[in-house]
This record gives sequence, C-alpha cells and structure tokens, in this order.
Amino acid sequence: MSNSDIVLNVQGVSKRFGGLKALSDVGITIRRGQVYGLIGPNGAGKTTFFNVLTGLYTPDTGSFELAGQPYKPTAVHLVAKAGIARTFQNIRLFAEMTALENVMVGRHVRTHSGLVGAVFRTAGFKAEEAAIRKRAHELLDYVGIGKYAHFRSRTLSYGDQRRLEIARALATDPQLIALDEPAAGMNATEKVNLRELIDRIRKDNRTILLIEHDVKLVMGLCDRVTVLDYGSPIAEGTPAEVQKNEKVIEAYLGTGGH
Repeated sequence: MSNSDIVLNVQGVSKRFGGLKALSDVGITIRRGQVYGLIGPNGAGKTTFFNVLTGLYTPDTGSFELAGQPYKPTAVHLVAKAGIARTFQNIRLFAEMTALENVMVGRHVRTHSGLVGAVFRTAGFKAEEAAIRKRAHELLDYVGIGKYAHFRSRTLSYGDQRRLEIARALATDPQLIALDEPAAGMNATEKVNLRELIDRIRKDNRTILLIEHDVKLVMGLCDRVTVLDYGSPIAEGTPAEVQKNEKVIEAYLGTGGH
C-alpha cells in the first residue's frame, strides 16, 4: 500500500488535565477502507483521544494529517469540514426533529447556498434542499431505518437511534467515521445488526475508527487495533497479534473485561 492510502496519520499526541497526564505520545495510522479499533480499560484515555481528534479538546502536542493534508483539531465544526464525522457514547440526536431532519442537519456541512439563499429561497437554495432531502432518505435506507424517516428521533428504539447517528455522520461525506462506543447498551441482536452495518460501510471503501468496550466485537470486526493503558499505547497490530500480547492480557483482556 502507498502513502496515498493513508486516511488518518496522527502522531505524538499528549494531553494533560492539570497534574493528570491523560494521553502520552499516542499515534495511529489508518488506511482507507479499514476498521481500526481503539481499546483499553476504563480510564485508559480512549475517549480523551477521540475528543482531541475531533476538536473537543485541544492537544498539548501532536501532529494531525487527514488524507495527506495537515489539519488542526481546534474546533468541532472545522474538524467536520476537514472530513471527520463522529458519534458519541451518549446519543446526541435532536430529539424533537424527525429522523430525516436529523440527517439533513448533518448534510448541511456540505452545502453552498449560504444564508442569503436560505432567506430569499433562491432557485439554487431550493435545488440544494431537494438534493439534501433525497440524500437523507437514501442514507436512512442504507442504515436500515428508512421507514422511520418521519418519526421523531426520540420515539425510535435505542438501536435505531444508534443507526440514525451513523446515518447523520455519513451525511457529511466524511473521510473518516469515528464511532464512540456504538454497541454500548445494545442487546445481542442489536450488536449483530450493528456489526453487519459497520461491515457494509467498510465494504463501501469507507474508513472507520472504533472505540468499543466489547472486545469480541472489536476483535471480530477490526483490521488493526491499538490498545491504550493509562494514556499510553501498549500494543498495536492485527486482532490476533494484540490478543497474544502479554501487556494487553495483563492490562485488559486477562481481567475478565467485557
């Protein structure tokens, strides 16, 4: 594989909160079409890394490249424009909006008409809104909840709300989709459906970074995995390699974790 296949290259990321070193020299390289897992025990720094990557926290050190272009994760909306879309461990949908409207909001990151077009309802604005609505319907069908397009998002089942979040992330046409604990709170059937959806997204040559507590899900789905412990990477490799790593067994897999 050439360097042109690298979607995300992040190196040397460190982050302190007062006296606590939450991240220390963390780096990952993700290639196009991969599902890349980030695991570790509670407090290992996974979510902190996600929050740095997606502009919620400002890193103390680190270099960031997306599709070969440097970017600075200084604000969430800039990260979305750069091409990273994320979901959250705690679902963050617009509860009173319909499923369709939630996806349309995500799609607006890529619109061009601007405020003047919206105010004066120009022909360009109307055409763009129609295209956004059409794409939102397609994405709802893609994740398997098209029949709920006009339901308020708060009325959807937990698993379907997770799917809606993924559809909204896909609506931004991201270079990288970052999923934060997507299987959290799911029952066994919902997890199987989630795995099938993530596998489908990968087969469409999209790239995914996955934080997940469910080690079985990660090991069965991911191409490569990095393991964090106390804010530092202790292993990186294929799932088979990581599962045999003694540091990993000691820190996480051998503790009877999820």
